[in-house]
Amino acid sequence: MINREDMLELTRRMTLSRNCFYRVAGAYMDPEGYIDNTFNANFRNMGTHDKNVNLELAKTIPFSKTNQQLRSYEFPKGDMAYDSIHKLVMALSQYGLKDDLLVQTLCEQLAEAIHIPQEYGIFIYHGLYDVPRKGSDNEEQGESEEVFQFIICAVARVDKDYNAEKPELGFLFPAFENRSSDPSRIDIYCIDPENPDMGFVKKILGK
Repeated sequence: MINREDMLELTRRMTLSRNCFYRVAGAYMDPEGYIDNTFNANFRNMGTHDKNVNLELAKTIPFSKTNQQLRSYEFPKGDMAYDSIHKLVMALSQYGLKDDLLVQTLCEQLAEAIHIPQEYGIFIYHGLYDVPRKGSDNEEQGESEEVFQFIICAVARVDKDYNAEKPELGFLFPAFENRSSDPSRIDIYCIDPENPDMGFVKKILGK
């Protein structure tokens, strides 16, 4: 089960004044699931409007209904295949989004399980959160417990000008549990909690 307070702690670092993101990359896809255009930018070099738009997209995933729209899944046990989504997101979360080939490969693999009958975008965010230590009174202290490196993926329909709607699918990796990183798990978002897109889920898990 995902702890709601963990997710809210992350979203508090997703504002203009407390921004935890460093890069955003991804692709715009055509209705058949092929790449129409790609992007890769330093988040902190964006203008205020673009930062706000992207913060809202990214924040949708951890801020969604915990254990309903956003659910925790464990990757299958055993070694990661060289081309698995698990291995791709491990590399992207640890080293950022500067490798365009890795980003493109992830987008292409995800697109195989995305069935949106119009143009859509796959937006991938790389963030770092210096997790503060909490005292016995649950108040944050200055010392850091760890640096949580993570990626958020948001999949949203876009119009002809690439303006995005609310994300319909996405994920947070690694899972943030008990205020710490758990790379054996991933939190997957589906906008409809009553009918989660299990094709998307199984594609990510490699099942």
